[in-house]
Amino acid sequence: MIVSDLLDVADLRLRLAWGPPELLERPVTGVTSTDLQDPARYLQPGELVLSGLVWWQPAHPAAQTLALRFATSLRSAGVAALLAGEGTHGEVPDGLVEACRVHGIPLFSVPAGTSFRAVTDRVYLRLWGDLRAQADDAAAVPDAVRRELVELMYTGAPAGEVLDRAVTRLGCGPCSLVTAAGRTIATSTGTPDPEPEAIRRALPARDGESAGAPALPVGAGGDTPFDGWYLYPHAAALGQAAVLHGLADVLATLWTRGRGEAAAQRRAAGRLAGLLTGSAPVHAAELGEALAACELPNGGPLVPVTARIDGLDLPWAADALAEALRCVLPSPPPSPSLSPLPFPSPASPASPAPSAQVAAAAPALAGPRSAPAFVVGADESGRAIAVVAGADPADLTAGLREVWPRLQARLPERHLLRLGVGPRVVRPAAELAAGLGQAGYALDAAAASHPRDCSVGASAELDSLAALVRGIPAVVAAAYRRRLLDPLTEHDRSTGGVLLATLVTFLDHDCSWSRTAEVLHVHVNTVHYRVRRIEELTGRDLSRLDDRLDLRAALLCGPAPLG
Repeated sequence: MIVSDLLDVADLRLRLAWGPPELLERPVTGVTSTDLQDPARYLQPGELVLSGLVWWQPAHPAAQTLALRFATSLRSAGVAALLAGEGTHGEVPDGLVEACRVHGIPLFSVPAGTSFRAVTDRVYLRLWGDLRAQADDAAAVPDAVRRELVELMYTGAPAGEVLDRAVTRLGCGPCSLVTAAGRTIATSTGTPDPEPEAIRRALPARDGESAGAPALPVGAGGDTPFDGWYLYPHAAALGQAAVLHGLADVLATLWTRGRGEAAAQRRAAGRLAGLLTGSAPVHAAELGEALAACELPNGGPLVPVTARIDGLDLPWAADALAEALRCVLPSPPPSPSLSPLPFPSPASPASPAPSAQVAAAAPALAGPRSAPAFVVGADESGRAIAVVAGADPADLTAGLREVWPRLQARLPERHLLRLGVGPRVVRPAAELAAGLGQAGYALDAAAASHPRDCSVGASAELDSLAALVRGIPAVVAAAYRRRLLDPLTEHDRSTGGVLLATLVTFLDHDCSWSRTAEVLHVHVNTVHYRVRRIEELTGRDLSRLDDRLDLRAALLCGPAPLG
């Protein structure tokens, strides 16, 4: 597919706003929807970019600069074209047309009556139809079986039904569809789901090697270590390797369908994340619309969750968080009636069989969806944010702590997964943004407590001074500790004294003179003398609760033990 093919899809009613013929010959690799001002790091070369132009501010004195900045971001990512929606501003701004001309980006206008979902569906169906199954492995799946499976998938059949049909028709033995986190998506009938540890051993390692019976990537695999699917054969079948590889290629349609639904939810969740993390107050009506767009209840209960990956400037945390939540939360039951696509089946004789190349960019095969138990998006800074419906925060935290290390195993040790779970919220307009703030603080506190391992924190566990202090930014905590305790450390360093150790023991034993003396093996008078020196050097009175708390907090601001 090339850019100019967009004009041939009459029912989308796209209009070319700018683009010379030579630029309309660019090949198209996929579609991404975004309303970020600078979306470059989320884009892939050759993609079509759909934007509702929410970032555009016509009355802004630097409106043209904003348009140029947006176009610069698209050019740096090597996109094929921009498709700008007219729904927000009524027309494509002239300033954006000029910016696209300056940077050589073909620009199409999308009328208000054409949904981005419809554009995405048509583009991917066209891409799918353009590709042929040329690989030898794909040829190992008979054409009749391939057509049967693709037609079944395009009716919206669940993964388990498709896998059952494939195993029965191909005779390749029991199989499962699994993810990198060890989650089982579907298993052929009569076979127990594989254990997560067995899946981990079968997955390709970070260096590309597999330690056990290999699980086969479904399609071209995901863009991150967390969003790929694998075909897991439960036993080695002699002479079936080519058939299994071909089946993995055919099943890529299932992955594209799930990925497309997730992409649509991710776009809606991005708006919700922007509202919750923005500097402006959250208005109830606006938040209600954002929750409705995510198919989440406006009346609660909701649980906010946030995640990041230390030392990694890539938008992978959202995929890690989404996969973890899918592992923990119960899957919704499949819809009893699934409608076929409103387009011709790609398995018809006029349309070639699918290819793994489409799966590399995959969204959106249409079909009804159940209301999600959660949505995951990212704010402007790239931080991953989820809102979970109807979950108990304690159960959610326990489940995530079980799954999180399996996802960490997909990353180098220097890139640590961090996650924070917020409180249960029943009044989203008044509490959801604050609850997300608590989740972020719990994330930081848990990360400080586990500097060498992945971590999951919970706001419910911020129930002590020690837990509260752990969430303070490291530079602030270090400055506070130095301000209060440096006089003691300098005294001990210059005199060989033990005032700091005496302070720790005195506070640990509830400021008891006798017990402190017993632990330190000194006379009580010695403890009295040392405490007076501590008070003189710090300017604090250890008979006052407030001053004791000041010094206890300073001690807790020290580095976490690395054991």
